[in-house]
Amino acid sequence: MRSRVLCGIAAVVALLVTGCGSAGGAKSGDAGTGTASAPAGGTTSAAAAAFPVKATDCAGKETVFDAAPKKIVTSNASSLETLLQLGAGARVIGTGFPPGRGTLPGDIADAGAKVPVLGDMVIPKEKLLGSGADLYVDTFGEMGGMGGMGVTPTDQEYQAAGIKRVFLHSTACAAMAPAAVLDLTGVEADVKSLGQVTGTSAKADALVSDMEEKVGAVKTALAGVAAEKRPGYFFFDFDAGTKQPMAVGNRQVANAVITLAGARNVFGDFDGDFKPVSWEDVVAKNPDWIQLGVRNRGSEAENKKAYDEAEKFLREFPATRSLKAVQDGRFLRVGSEVTTIAGIRNADTVRQIAAAIHPDLVKGAQ
Repeated sequence: MRSRVLCGIAAVVALLVTGCGSAGGAKSGDAGTGTASAPAGGTTSAAAAAFPVKATDCAGKETVFDAAPKKIVTSNASSLETLLQLGAGARVIGTGFPPGRGTLPGDIADAGAKVPVLGDMVIPKEKLLGSGADLYVDTFGEMGGMGGMGVTPTDQEYQAAGIKRVFLHSTACAAMAPAAVLDLTGVEADVKSLGQVTGTSAKADALVSDMEEKVGAVKTALAGVAAEKRPGYFFFDFDAGTKQPMAVGNRQVANAVITLAGARNVFGDFDGDFKPVSWEDVVAKNPDWIQLGVRNRGSEAENKKAYDEAEKFLREFPATRSLKAVQDGRFLRVGSEVTTIAGIRNADTVRQIAAAIHPDLVKGAQ
């Protein structure tokens, strides 16, 4: 029961950081009205030769793909962004949890805005099953019905509708990870898996190589930083509310981002993805740095306003105003999406955080 409650909490946090309900995609009144088509020319012979490929769910159950899917529905903004980066965006006929205005990189923003929105949050079961999709990219997995926010189809219903699924393990299966997540290999594996399934492996390999290069440069720069010299780091999820803070545990991708950036997640002793804690718990940890976790509001001015509000709260709230990080003004203004949502841009976040907390070692990375 406790694990189900935590999964539900994690889902609520995921809802907040994905910018649900924001203007960022074309509305669709009916799940079957998506007009995106397969890429011109269809699947290349080289891609066709790579099939069949297999993908697994969180329990290890295999799904076999004999050919690349032609109509894809994504569960949220992060999976949509990955497909756009892979060059498979033209096959996406709908998404749930659409990207918030201004959250997608400029080179894919226009394409992302054209994807029909099948649900501002979890896609309603009937819309998903009636969408005409042959693939559903599942970012939620073991979160089930997203904490009561939706009823998910059964395996039998997916099969009857002709929809296969690909799970993004680094997020969907995070709570089930057997050990602490300390690097981005899980994210990279998801990118490669999605590349294999969609016949875009060459692009996936290139994206992963770029991630490895960025993170590798940071690791080399920080090689001489001893474990005891790593500053304590708290990810303050401002959008999850201030009444009770939500901490990221060591199974969450943010733990890997923080670790690779040369810091120590102060709640890294929690074996899970998300955990509601008290302000007394935060005070006891007394972090050296605090990341103001704010989701993208769509403009530089609105983002600054949100960051200012988060910092103001910490400076004025009786329980936090005496914290070391608050007293020293050690705040990082880095978005929630690129920190707690598994994706290609996690590597950029590693560099950005490392450059802020180890400026003498990691330079010019922001």
